[in-house]
Order: sequence, then C-alpha cells, then structure tokens
Amino acid sequence: MGAWDSFSVNRWKRTINLVLQAVLFLSLFGGFNYLALHHGWRFDLTRNRSHTLSEETKAYLRSLDQPVELIVTLDRNADDDNLAQAYRDISGLLQEYVNATAAKPSTNLGRVTVRHLDVYREQRLAEQLEIDRADVILALCNDRRQVIPLSAFYTVRDGLATAFTGEQAITSAILSVSNPERPHLYFLAGHGEMLPSDVSARGLSLLADELRLRNFAVETIDLSQTRGVPDDAAAVILAAPDSYSAFEVEQLRLYLSNRAGRAIILLRAGIEHGLDDLLYDWGLVADDVVVYDTDTNNVTEMGELRIAAFSPHPITQTLIDNSLPVFVGATRVVRPDPGRPLDNALRTEVLAATSETAWGERNYRARTMPVYDPGFDLKGLAGFEPRNRLSVITSSERVTPPEGLPFSVRGGRVVLFGNADFASNGRIYAPGNQNIILNAIDWCVDRDIQLNTIPRPIERFQLNLSQTELVKLRYSLLLILPGAAALFGLIVYWTRRS
Repeated sequence: MGAWDSFSVNRWKRTINLVLQAVLFLSLFGGFNYLALHHGWRFDLTRNRSHTLSEETKAYLRSLDQPVELIVTLDRNADDDNLAQAYRDISGLLQEYVNATAAKPSTNLGRVTVRHLDVYREQRLAEQLEIDRADVILALCNDRRQVIPLSAFYTVRDGLATAFTGEQAITSAILSVSNPERPHLYFLAGHGEMLPSDVSARGLSLLADELRLRNFAVETIDLSQTRGVPDDAAAVILAAPDSYSAFEVEQLRLYLSNRAGRAIILLRAGIEHGLDDLLYDWGLVADDVVVYDTDTNNVTEMGELRIAAFSPHPITQTLIDNSLPVFVGATRVVRPDPGRPLDNALRTEVLAATSETAWGERNYRARTMPVYDPGFDLKGLAGFEPRNRLSVITSSERVTPPEGLPFSVRGGRVVLFGNADFASNGRIYAPGNQNIILNAIDWCVDRDIQLNTIPRPIERFQLNLSQTELVKLRYSLLLILPGAAALFGLIVYWTRRS
C-alpha cells in the first residue's frame, strides 16, 4: 500500500472534502442571500394586486426629496376584529412604501420609514406628537404633520367595508407633508365671528387644532385692517359674522371671482350678515327663517336637529358611507337661488337637507310655540330638489371652459352652511360634525382630488358546512390524515427491511 493510499492520508482527504463541501454550501447560501437582499424580485400573484403600489405612487416616491415617517397607533392585538384587520391591511401597505424607497441613499433622503406607537404605554411620546387616539396614522416630515383617520382607508357601504383606499390616503398625506408650503386658512374677525383662538364652548379652538394636525396654517384677519384677502390664502372662513361693510363684501367678491378664491361661510339663524349680494353672485340664497321639526326622531333631547339626508359629493361621501348624522342648533335654510341668473359655468348643489317633516319658520321671533303656517312658512317643494326637504348645506363652484381648449379650469368654490355652532368646541365632538367641516375645507383647497389609483375591493369568502359535514371534517383531520401518514411510514419501514 502506497503512502498516498494510507489511512491517514484518506482521513485527511475526507476531512478536506467535508470542509470544501461546507465552504461551497456556505458560499452558495451566502450568494443566494446577497442576491435576495440586493437584487431581489417580488411577484404579486393576488388577483387585485393587493401588494403592488400604482405607477403614479411609485413616480411620486421616486421624486420624494425629504424623509417621511409614518407613525402607526393601531394595535395588532386589538379586541375589536375590525381594528385588528385594519392593522394587518395598513401594516402590509406601509411595508410596500418602505420597500419602494429602500434603495434611497444612506442619508435617508427621501425615504419612507414606519414606526409603531402604543399611545398607552408610550404616553410621553404620544403627548409630544399630540396623539391621543389609537386609531390613526400620523405622517411626519420635518415640522409638518398630517393625521390620517381610520375612515380614510376604507369605502363603507351599509356599515360594511367594500374597498381598501389606503394607497390614496397614504400617498396624499406624503405629498402634503413633504411640500414645504402649508396651505393658509384665514378666519375672518372683527364682526363677532367665532374665532380659532377662542377655547370657550362657542370657540373654534378644537377645529383649529384639527386643521393644524392636517398641515394647515391657521390665521385670523380683519378685512377692515388688511384691506383685502392675503395673496397666500388657500381659503377664507367666515364663521357666524354679524355683518360686513360694503367695502369688505367687495374685497371678498374680488377674491372669489378674480382670484378663483375659496370660502367656507357659516351663518347664524336670525342674524343679519350682509352677504346677500355676494351669495347672489354665486347662485345661493340664505332665507331668514329658523328650521323646526316636529318629528322626535329628528330632534335630540337637547333640541338639536339631526341632519341625515345627504347628496353624494366629496364633502358628504364619508358621512353617507358611515351613516354619520350632523347635529346642529338653530339653523336657517340655505339653498340654490331659483332666481339666479343663467350661468353655465356655475354649478350649485344641495349637500345636506332636513327631514320631510321640517319647515322654515318665518315668524321665529314670536314668543308663541312655532306652528307651521301653510302659504307663509317655508316648506320643501315637491318639484324642487331635495324633494320635500329643506336645504341646510349647499355648495357653489365656478368652472370655466377656456376658449379652444377641451378641458375646464376650476374657478372659485363656496360652501354655505345655515348653521355655525355645529363646528364649535361644544358640538364638534360629534363625528359627523367634525367630518363635514373638515371635508368642506379639503374640498375648497383641492385636497379632495383623488389620485389615479383604483381602490382595492375587499373580497369575503364564507364556508357553509352542515353539522354532519363538520363532524366528517373533524374525523378527517384527527384520524384519516394522521393515519395515512402512519401507514406510509410503515410501508417505507417494511420496504427498507426487505
């Protein structure tokens, strides 16, 4: 036997062979992991492409030049099944944003990151971020922030979620907070208006806080002092004014007409406001009446009207989807003016209306119990929309088609409310109240524009089994499948022995 064939040499050969196999295996394993980490391919095989961002969103993310952090307050272990499912839906979507921006430079420039926050265990951090709810997503970029409520992630029909709209909500929030310019909202002051700095029950401080959370800059102006609406105004808000001078009304008219301005007007019942001529220009009228309703189903114990009839519109769609009513105090009727001049560029719409049993009391200053007086008081008309109801919220929009161009250029927008106290600190706690005023502001500043992304339909599958079928399934899982595995093992064992 030669030295090369000795036992010691063979032992070294086997050892080196095993070492080389181990090295090759580790190299192969490491190579695959390197390729997966840096050159991985992902395939979305779901029917609705639930795990794929739209090309429009990807284009926005590629141009993102500032880091954005998304803070999730949802609890994966929530007792509510809907909240637990929402956590799974939203967490999966946010991971797609993280993956889409993961190739950004190491400086984190333009990257999207996600952090989960327990508002109960991390109370100090939650207070710093001004978050006190466990059902929102917060988008942060430098000092800009926007809160995304859970309702923005789903389309609801008859109390059941039918589509997931999370991509629109998240992408819109990222675009909003990454924009260094904050939309400026100006509340008019100097005429008894409700103010965003007022913390009393009649004030609008809670509304102002919600607007700041949504990346708005909130300020107040007095037109008699500024002599005009500032150039950077995204919209002006007139909250329960007593009256305006002719000069101030003219400044508002110039802002709305010449600068395609936007205005939210909240009127009080029984108060002269001096805006009749301005409203006429926009095809609107505010009747000097107070709405009463004898149906106890439409009036709360506190005497508030329950408004639950809405027309489909970006301002009201969330309320329709979630069956949210609006609760208001004394309100006047505001409606499209039937005597307005013909103007094809002007579009007026009724957004919310009373029940069919309500009427507009003209003699509301009398101390007697109000009673409907046919022919004198205002009643819903059978041939006029909303049919047999009184309009309490309406909108007007001027859309002018440019000469020789196939598209339209949006002009001014006005949303007119027949009540103002629904947005006050004392009433904005009602979900419908907060929802409709915030939606109206979003619509006025064009935040209602939907991205070109299709909502993902939510598919539900139900397995219906009879009691007999359930028993058969139970025995199959407990006996047949384990028995088949045991039998296969015995066959293999017997074959090897033979």
